[in-house]
Amino acid sequence: MTFNRGATAVFSDSGATAAAARPPLVAIENLTVAFDGVRALHGIDLTVARGEAIGLVGESGCGKSVTWLAALGLLPKKAEVSGSVRLDAQELIGAAPAVLDKIRGGRIAMIFQDPASALNPVIRLGRQVGEALALHRGLSGATVRAEAKRLFDLVGIPDAARRLEAFPHELSGGQNQRVMIAMALAGEPDLLVADEPTTALDATIQAQILELLTTIRRETGMALVLISHDLGVISETCERVCVMYAGRIVETARTEDLFARPLHPYTQGLLAALPPLEGMRRRLAAIEGNVPEPWNLPAGCAFAPRCPRRAEACNHAVPPLVEKASERLVACVRIAPSHAAGRPEPVFA
Repeated sequence: MTFNRGATAVFSDSGATAAAARPPLVAIENLTVAFDGVRALHGIDLTVARGEAIGLVGESGCGKSVTWLAALGLLPKKAEVSGSVRLDAQELIGAAPAVLDKIRGGRIAMIFQDPASALNPVIRLGRQVGEALALHRGLSGATVRAEAKRLFDLVGIPDAARRLEAFPHELSGGQNQRVMIAMALAGEPDLLVADEPTTALDATIQAQILELLTTIRRETGMALVLISHDLGVISETCERVCVMYAGRIVETARTEDLFARPLHPYTQGLLAALPPLEGMRRRLAAIEGNVPEPWNLPAGCAFAPRCPRRAEACNHAVPPLVEKASERLVACVRIAPSHAAGRPEPVFA
């Protein structure tokens, strides 16, 4: 596979540390979102470095998609958005529509989770990709078709020249998802936000899509934010993970650290619900209850009513997201920071 940007990045196991040391490509600070006066996001702080792959995980309704829809100005007008989202030095919150039009699809592209609703059913696929090429790269005429075919080849669509004339209903779900990726890559973005890109796909196609995203990122140096409720997908693709619950980030860590030793009780619950692929079989442990509705949050920690290790202090104040060890932030009063060995210790009774 080749890509026209000319930038190449090689990532190792220490990629997340190196990415964290670089100036952030995107910096989100105290991002809040409210609908009809009800808060859906409660002050999200998140940075994405150039070339970094970050996973955003949590149950449905935790605010994963809303975070990036708000950052890109894609929420409906009734949404009240505050805080700061900076792309390099450019502030996106409150930016003029003309500025956002250049950034969306150009500097930052987004793949939505349902290609069937994201693609126009009455416009041929080649024209839909061509519109992105004309808008973000100024291409025209035969150059548009040639580049659209190259993108289709890049994302592994067979018989690319013929597929340019196809309509979305003539392709499978996996092929339409590849079209969405091609359209996202048309503007040669610095950051690709993939919102549940493999939800409706079978396991084989899912693996192919993830491999495709990883290959493109490695070849281009493009940063990736992968939104998913599937921890297995995140573990294979991302260098750093942010766990969200009820509109807040409750834990963030390097991927290998989080999977080896989750700290927040919610993260522990998510991992306990995963079936082991090796070793002895065990009974899966479900997290009792549901994510609270935004208008019915408890007074203290939002996870406290579902937490098997809650204490009285959890019912009175929202725990801040603070550093408990090197590169590990946790929002839980029951985790004591460790400054000696760099391993925070739970203080669960």
